Amino acid sequence: MNAGILKALAKTNMQVSIMVPNQLISNISLSQASADEWVKTNFLAYPETRIRYILVGNEVLSYNNDNRSWFDLVPAIRRIKISLRKYNVRKVKVGTPLAMDVLEPTVAPSNGTFRSDIAVPVMKPLLEFLNRTKSFFFIDAYPYFPWSADPKNIKLEYALFKGENIRYTDPGTGLTYTNLLDQMLDSVIFAMAKLGYPNIRLWICETGWPNSCDYDQIGGSIYNAATYNRNLVKKLTAKPPLGTPARPGVVLPTFIFALYNENEKPGPGTERHWGLLYPNGSSVYEIDLEGKMPESEYKALPTPENDEPYKGRIWCVAARGANRTELVSALKYACGQGNGTCDSIQPGGRCYKPDSDFTHASYAFSSYWAQFRRGGGTCFFNGLAVQTIKDPSYGSCKFPSVTL
Repeated sequence: MNAGILKALAKTNMQVSIMVPNQLISNISLSQASADEWVKTNFLAYPETRIRYILVGNEVLSYNNDNRSWFDLVPAIRRIKISLRKYNVRKVKVGTPLAMDVLEPTVAPSNGTFRSDIAVPVMKPLLEFLNRTKSFFFIDAYPYFPWSADPKNIKLEYALFKGENIRYTDPGTGLTYTNLLDQMLDSVIFAMAKLGYPNIRLWICETGWPNSCDYDQIGGSIYNAATYNRNLVKKLTAKPPLGTPARPGVVLPTFIFALYNENEKPGPGTERHWGLLYPNGSSVYEIDLEGKMPESEYKALPTPENDEPYKGRIWCVAARGANRTELVSALKYACGQGNGTCDSIQPGGRCYKPDSDFTHASYAFSSYWAQFRRGGGTCFFNGLAVQTIKDPSYGSCKFPSVTL
């Protein structure tokens, strides 16, 4: 918890949410004293800040998390709620943000079903708690991900709220959809209904679109990010509320992810480019979060150049200006992975000359990435590496590459 931010928000009248870290869930689930202490330290200590939501964990039920904490989630949520009542706090809602992968894959929203491994043991008691306490089902819903995974069958315009002439009709209900977000949200609504809870309110805890991406990704651009978020705001601020086809006219509280580009975040390029602002505080693009600014008043956006998958070779090289000490450390790491990763930059090798840390690191990064990309390896190295489509090979020295 960032105490400085919570203090800065004091007396602002802004409603605030705070989060219990994933790693604390199991301890809190087993100990009311731990829950009480967490609430005292992170909630009661900020009486002048309008904390209205406590989110227990983040995407705890996703496949890439430790499933031992899955079954501790609802007990931890209950203990946090008990602590709030103990301290006579009544106006704070407790829940947990979940990703769309809590659902079985589906196209038709009416087929929305929670995964079989969590439906009864986790989701049903969670929904019972949310329904009883009149809390929200907090969902992270990113149309970017299903579109970028299947751009041939999902139209970009449909994902960006621009599909005026694109329609999908659910064969099970006859409901018609004009955008991918509504389709995703209604899948959650139908999944909840199948477990006996058709009326729990939705809160979009995260949504957005990346404003840049790597060469081996697709569709991350300022144009697409601005288009998605502007159209999202237009949808959410419409009067009367639009809701979704399954819940027309219902307000959808929403957090846009994110305020800043997270330039030090590891992983693929998209991970660092969801912000409305650059790290220095300047705007990535214009947006009016109140939805009042006419489209005609916005400045022209740069034309997107990556709406189609890149075809060709890509290399991973050292970034200009990279810290030499850190570069040497990353070079040693890359060379220590795989089979023969750095043979060519050893003395006498084809790529040993010029004998420079920068050139050797570029070769090592490319060689590492070429070997490990399919297994999840990335071209990042703590910000020391970047992708390039310009072949860095020279003379008899040929750099390994990834071919798309």
